[in-house]
Amino acid sequence: MHRFLLFGSLWLLVAPPALSIFQRPTGSPAPPRLQYLLEPLHAAVHTQRGATATLPCVLRALPRNYRVKWSKVEPANYRESVIIITNGLYHKNYGPLSPRVRLRHSHRYDASLTITDVALEDEGRYRCQLVNGLEDESVSLTLHLEGVVFPYQPSNGRYKFNYHEAKRACEQQDSRLATYQQLYKPCGGRLLLPGVRTYGARDKQKDRFDAFCFTSALQGQVYFIRGHLNFKEAGKACRNHGAAIAKVGQLYSAWKFSQLDRCDGGWLADGSVRYPIT
Repeated sequence: MHRFLLFGSLWLLVAPPALSIFQRPTGSPAPPRLQYLLEPLHAAVHTQRGATATLPCVLRALPRNYRVKWSKVEPANYRESVIIITNGLYHKNYGPLSPRVRLRHSHRYDASLTITDVALEDEGRYRCQLVNGLEDESVSLTLHLEGVVFPYQPSNGRYKFNYHEAKRACEQQDSRLATYQQLYKPCGGRLLLPGVRTYGARDKQKDRFDAFCFTSALQGQVYFIRGHLNFKEAGKACRNHGAAIAKVGQLYSAWKFSQLDRCDGGWLADGSVRYPIT
């Protein structure tokens, strides 16, 4: 599988390099001790698509006139998107995550964030910040989705996507353009030679490659319909079952998480023919 994944050059969702500032080393001062927030036991929370996940944030003491602000760190554009703000009594939700988030509030010191029906785009780094005038402090946590990375190319040949087309192609196949970290996990590192190679930054409009897509657990079932069917007939057969013809990401999800094993080629929504082997 490693050799197949590393064949050719494919787009990944990566953040632009940060500006580097060089200076003489002066020693690394110890980070200030948190006065009001407890350090989380684990810096990462692992979950799957469709599950409910809780990012812990607990106060050791309640300062006067404080607020707790949860935000999602967006490395691609160097921004933080506010999710929820609370003063311990009242709260307000913000942004696209608003319908799916709430405070756990298991006790008066608990400001943990609960995300329901976790989606692919929820993966990433989150910050819980206590806002208290001059004594602001925060903890960061990462939400990791268990999933599978798969290579994807258009039906008209290799190396046809620019960056934005690759991103749309993955989304059309029930997945997202993979991050560097997601690709590195199944195929990278010094102990997993040959590892992940890089061509460096590329022009997102002009340069063209294939894509690495990432998908997670599927809410639903992928199953096989036997028959000598052309593409149009296959789509009709699925609709007759009250279903829809599967997307590539859905087949990979069923293979990874439901151990789907079928040594028979079948049509998928993009016009390709594939089969899963476990």
